[in-house]
Amino acid sequence: MENNKRPENMARITTKALADAFIDEQVRELREQIGDKKVLLALSGGVDSSVVAALLIKAVGKRLVCVHVNHGLLRKGEPEQVIEVFRNQMDANLVYVDAADRFLDKLAGVSDPETKRKIIGAEFIRVFEEEARKLSGIEFLAQGTIYPDILESDGVKAHHNVGGLPEDLQFALVEPVKLLFKDEVRVVGKALGLPDGMVYRQPFPGPGLGVRCLGAITRDRLEAVRESDAILREEFAKNGLAGKVWQYFTVVPDLRSVGVKDGVRTYAYPVILRAVNTTDAMTATVEDVPFALLQHITARITAEVPGVNRVLYDLTPKPCATIEWE
Repeated sequence: MENNKRPENMARITTKALADAFIDEQVRELREQIGDKKVLLALSGGVDSSVVAALLIKAVGKRLVCVHVNHGLLRKGEPEQVIEVFRNQMDANLVYVDAADRFLDKLAGVSDPETKRKIIGAEFIRVFEEEARKLSGIEFLAQGTIYPDILESDGVKAHHNVGGLPEDLQFALVEPVKLLFKDEVRVVGKALGLPDGMVYRQPFPGPGLGVRCLGAITRDRLEAVRESDAILREEFAKNGLAGKVWQYFTVVPDLRSVGVKDGVRTYAYPVILRAVNTTDAMTATVEDVPFALLQHITARITAEVPGVNRVLYDLTPKPCATIEWE
């Protein structure tokens, strides 16, 4: 697929049979495009890049080099899942880069949300460039561009795009799902055998937990976000809300309040819960979570997450709030 316009007669991929046909077609096209050369992919673990990785593994095997950069701002268990699925189960040629300290050192003391985003994006490009320079024979760069990215941003997906690479690393692009909508990508992912945790992964901002640890990121608050988020996801899954609510997460602001634990005065952080539903992300409504479940989640977070003594529930729709806090 050389052009960036979806054919009017292109069938929506809604079934496994249609997904299998798409996969067979893409495998043929990828083999023709790549030949005996190598292709590089920034593998985040999100559905788009994961589906692209699985397609390329099927098409060219070890000639795909996946680079997974752990910037320290991923959710609990996500780097481990990428390694388990792609290296251990799919036998991918996976380069894992633990750059958490590097990113967090760069972010130390930075409180402005846009500045945080720019630092995270720029540092990712630098890490990816360093890894790319260690490799030989790479002629192609795979990206998880999907059709809404083309419609909304001239074909460039900032989350995956590494357009900031130096000119000598300008690879030819490979974008096998660029004519698919998100729901179609998920159907293809299921047909490729990817786990539900990847296929149905919630929307996740490019800066990751960096925009949910409000203000200047500290390691203790970042861990509070990560651990409280894991509890929220676990409880939503156990109570049938994981597939019902569009997006849910926790936020930890840079403020503390007085509390009491085990008869001792505390001065600790609050955790804010956010759970919203939307069809287009332009507007959003707040999920009516049962109060008993909110009480149970509160009890778990305050007991299990160090440095936390309050849990709050954000009741504000979009507008006037946005879905994310930063």
